[in-house]
Amino acid sequence: MTAGDVPERMQAAAFDEFGGPEVITLRTLPVPQIADDEILLKVWSAGVGVWDAGAREGKLVPEGAAFPMVPGAEAAGTVAAVGRRVTNVAEGDLVYVYGYTRPKGGFYAEYAATKAEYVAKLPAGVPAEHAGAMPTDALTALSGLDALGLSAGAWVLIFGASGGQGHLAVQLAKRQGLNVIAVASGAEGVTLVTRLGADLSLDGHGDLTEVLARIREVTPDGVDGVLAMAGGATLDRLAEALRDGGLLAYPNGVQPAPRERPGVTVQAYDGETGPERLQRLNELIEAGPFQVHVAETFPLGRAAEAHRRLQTSFPGRLLLAVR
Repeated sequence: MTAGDVPERMQAAAFDEFGGPEVITLRTLPVPQIADDEILLKVWSAGVGVWDAGAREGKLVPEGAAFPMVPGAEAAGTVAAVGRRVTNVAEGDLVYVYGYTRPKGGFYAEYAATKAEYVAKLPAGVPAEHAGAMPTDALTALSGLDALGLSAGAWVLIFGASGGQGHLAVQLAKRQGLNVIAVASGAEGVTLVTRLGADLSLDGHGDLTEVLARIREVTPDGVDGVLAMAGGATLDRLAEALRDGGLLAYPNGVQPAPRERPGVTVQAYDGETGPERLQRLNELIEAGPFQVHVAETFPLGRAAEAHRRLQTSFPGRLLLAVR
């Protein structure tokens, strides 16, 4: 490891007990030391997601994490130092990361240690200032599309299309040659997914009988797959648009879990990472401009406020600007 200009201590948002957003406070903590297979990331921005709230509440605690606990599963920044066995990135590289395990703390901090296998160079087309909000949802959306396994020219219905994972799934699906029906939240959501290239954009808050009629106009035989970012009664109605033999895929954690129906396969999936997944994601992203829609940005010292904002509805993602 080369020390460079890395300080011994850093600012981080952390908590000493599980609880509500108020437990997160700005702290001064030691900069983590890295192992031979890790990098030290100089964090520019970190995504704020429901999984971070789960960690704060004690429901989704990363393996090996200890108090004071620094949340944050994803970030973008520059490589400040590399371990001896690291070959995929070098000091100074602009990178993004989804830290699947993070025993040395998460990314709500000026510096973070993470395994190099979770790190990839930031591809062309992604604005660096928004990249911290991309990794978890982009990798999970890719896993969802893989679970559906649709061929180019097939029709996919994405429910929750204007959300964090949904709006990235719309873009990744189009890059795979799929026809996309995007069911979004409200007029703002419909505008967003239309701009991102959806073939048919519909408001899930509208009259569902009318929504289903519009879907049947473009897919008389039914859609080939449904990617569901949310559950509930609206999804149950939308699932009627699936053709016989179609597949409904949803990320683990969606509540209530989608119902099994005759003639339809229902499959849960998780976001996966690793060198091959990151390379494939980058190749898809580099096919054209890729938008990470950030609804609101907070400074590191207002992480608790960002967690309160998580409890409301908004298109896209929330972001912490660390630097």
